[in-house]
Amino acid sequence: MNINFSDKKVLVRVDFNVPLDKQTFEVTDDTRIRRAMPTLEGILEGGGAIILMSHLGRPQKALKEDGSIDVERFTLKNIVGKLVEILGVEVRFCEETVGEKATEMAANLKRGQVMLLENTRFQKEEKKGDKEFASQLASLADVYVNDAFGTAHRAHASTTTVAEFFDADHKCFGLLLENELRNAARVTNNPERPFVAIVGGAKVSDKMLLLDRLIDQVDTLIIGGGMAYTFMKARGGQIGNSLCEEDRMALANELVQKAKDKGVELLLPSDSVVADAFSNDAQFKVAPSDLIPDGWMGLDIGVYAQNEFSQAINNAKTILWNGPMGVFEMSKFANGTKLVAQAVADATKNGGFSLIGGGDSVAAVNQMGLSKEVSYVSTGGGAMLELLEGKELPGVKAMGKTINA
Repeated sequence: MNINFSDKKVLVRVDFNVPLDKQTFEVTDDTRIRRAMPTLEGILEGGGAIILMSHLGRPQKALKEDGSIDVERFTLKNIVGKLVEILGVEVRFCEETVGEKATEMAANLKRGQVMLLENTRFQKEEKKGDKEFASQLASLADVYVNDAFGTAHRAHASTTTVAEFFDADHKCFGLLLENELRNAARVTNNPERPFVAIVGGAKVSDKMLLLDRLIDQVDTLIIGGGMAYTFMKARGGQIGNSLCEEDRMALANELVQKAKDKGVELLLPSDSVVADAFSNDAQFKVAPSDLIPDGWMGLDIGVYAQNEFSQAINNAKTILWNGPMGVFEMSKFANGTKLVAQAVADATKNGGFSLIGGGDSVAAVNQMGLSKEVSYVSTGGGAMLELLEGKELPGVKAMGKTINA
């Protein structure tokens, strides 16, 4: 952040879309708030005053019966206590996003002080990228800082349009967003080899573009999770009641052929932990992934697959992991994901660079206490996925700056 913040009012877009307790509305995971602290502390130490803006949830899609917004559930006032606890300074809450009160509070803000605007998604104009709404936000401050990587793939008013109202000398990335881009660049721009990517999750359709792009970049591609069974069935395997996208089987075969043509090792789980129901209480056993009996479904990778995947990961110098190996939320089907997480941590300890690319794989490494044993854990699931797919993120493009590894 190479901007002089002294005596400047700084509009900071953060991603404080944190989970809340359904009854008390208290913050249950403050990771995203903590990850924004270096940026906020840097601005305060530089003599600036901070005007924070963020979204929380999807209030326009969860309206009350009378058609009004459920303010109690989605107000950012719910996070003020946790924010004060972590930041260590008073945070003034504004009960509107733009308007007379927001303008007055911003005008009266002194250096070292912090205010938080109400949920940007209370305004319909936010998701439309509305210029007038963005102009009102911009009018509150002298400088704009975008530190919300988790929403950088959205062309919303507070993430993208607002940047149009600040020249290059008065806008910049926050430290978190800079870090996200720099670490993503390490796996997309001339990665150290061998480069191993581990892709899991339920559906091939969700990761189609990522898989296609990775085959152009990696030495080894490991595929686990529910999506693996679409590949298994596409090559003639019996997968019982396992998840399968019939309309993606041709694509799966195309990806396998592309990997062969490129000389990329593509690993699918040779065996699976299968169950007779989608439940932690179900009966379970181990079966070859292409010989799963009728009435049974694959919910995790088996021991042979765990060993094969771990061996490939241990030899890697660059590792990307996006998506779990099974239904890790259920203890009986978490071993595969645990073993892969440990293998990634071990490879990192041996000098490799590892990027955990958002979503459920982040939840997995956090759940297993390994987040500090990998190189970088991304805060943005969808944004990181689109970045790795090679897409340009609107929130990044709007800043007119580039970050390299």
